[in-house]
Amino acid sequence: MKQMRIKKHLSLFLCMMLIAAMALFTTGCNDNAQTGETEQAVTTEQAATTDTAAAETTETESESEETTAGASADVQAVGEGATVFVFTVVDGEGAETVFEVHTDKTIVGEALLDCALIAGDEGEYGLYVKTVNGVTADFDTDGAYWAFYVDGEYAQSGVDTTNIEEGKTYTFKYEKS
Repeated sequence: MKQMRIKKHLSLFLCMMLIAAMALFTTGCNDNAQTGETEQAVTTEQAATTDTAAAETTETESESEETTAGASADVQAVGEGATVFVFTVVDGEGAETVFEVHTDKTIVGEALLDCALIAGDEGEYGLYVKTVNGVTADFDTDGAYWAFYVDGEYAQSGVDTTNIEEGKTYTFKYEKS
């Protein structure tokens, strides 16, 4: 009987410690963001209370870091497929929009057309891109056009003949002549 009572008290004590550790962690996160202090003190204190609390702290910190990293990147995922590449649009005001394109296509232009990120007219030299991400450039009216870049350098081929290569970034920039 005495042993049962000790186990109940020990169980209650551990639950209280876990709740206290969680409260400290939650409060500590808010204070750390404002004061710039590290989270090590909170993590160490929780690890001292119970191993379970320390494990939960580590998981929560990792989830918080992943959420913060995802929010700062501001990348929009579009399409479906096994191949993934980065596509950036720089509009006439210099604002950048970054897309993570998922596709099964092998040509950049085909993937972008499939995701409705570009539109244009077929001509004797291939696809003449007039609209990118909903913004139209009209060369005949104001000398504006969409320039195609691969890894920051002016592309040596058209978007409709450029193969998708792993690790490369493809960009359309709104430019005026």
